[in-house]
Amino acid sequence: MAAITLKWIDGPQRVAVDGSEPEAFAARPLRAPGSAYDRYTSAVRYIDPPSLFENRPSYRLLDLHWANGQGEMTFGLANYFDKLDVSEAVGHETAAAMIKGQTGLSWEELPFRAFIGDPFGFHRRAVIPAITTLMLRRRRTHGTATFLLHWRDPAKVATASGLYDVIPAGEFQPSSMAPWDLSNDFDLWRNIVRELSEELLGTPEHDGSRSAPIDYEAWPLYRALERARGEGKVSVYCLGVALDALTLATTIMTALVIDDDVFDDLLADVVTANSEGVTVFGEAGQQHGIPFTDQNVNRLLRSEPMASPGAGCISLAWRYRALLLSS
Repeated sequence: MAAITLKWIDGPQRVAVDGSEPEAFAARPLRAPGSAYDRYTSAVRYIDPPSLFENRPSYRLLDLHWANGQGEMTFGLANYFDKLDVSEAVGHETAAAMIKGQTGLSWEELPFRAFIGDPFGFHRRAVIPAITTLMLRRRRTHGTATFLLHWRDPAKVATASGLYDVIPAGEFQPSSMAPWDLSNDFDLWRNIVRELSEELLGTPEHDGSRSAPIDYEAWPLYRALERARGEGKVSVYCLGVALDALTLATTIMTALVIDDDVFDDLLADVVTANSEGVTVFGEAGQQHGIPFTDQNVNRLLRSEPMASPGAGCISLAWRYRALLLSS
């Protein structure tokens, strides 16, 4: 993770696609005969909003480069709904075309997807990545690990509802709309720790209700994890950046490896449910999580309803398990 440099571009960044186009009409419900909601998120907000549905400031990915073990990611500012208005609309368009029972898809059946064009055109639409993290509890003496999953409650979340995902996961966004938080929270590791605290320990979400920035260096959990990183007992890796084939949503996929003694000290009181869903520890008796084994990895990837970012994290982590679990 330390090998990735984040760059910032100030000022508004225009988009050519925002989900209000005529091509997206069929993916938006009608609010009156012949008249659809102007955006996908407008329809969700007024028809059936989940409990977590806030249009919060988010970091917009504008460019990225990988070379020789180094990475550079360039960001600007956007809003969370900018992402949903495009990604969820195009996902529903594709699903509707598949439901019709066609043997294949054509561009004529996907007018909005055709209008979007190159999915890697970061300046054409607002590409707002989430950070999805597979957390591995490493048993150093045995070279083995376990992990947790998260079942995303459809009544609580706007995306990937009813699916399993790895945990923690969340949008890459500042903790508030305050201008000082744009820079204070502009860090992949800090966002991972915030999500870990909220989803695993059940602490209240950083929803912008506080006027003061987060003092990360004084936060006991963050300070303890930083100390463990310095001792080699906690490691965090970026596995890559991926685009979902259905929705074109973007995810920064990461892996967080924590030695069992550090995990038991800092995360002994993992909650069974949080504001987004339910924590999955595995079968009865697996108090430390699901064993990170070939059998479990293949079962999750082939037989279980996994969100694609979580599946990508598990697949890549298993491929590079020798590196991740080495001491």
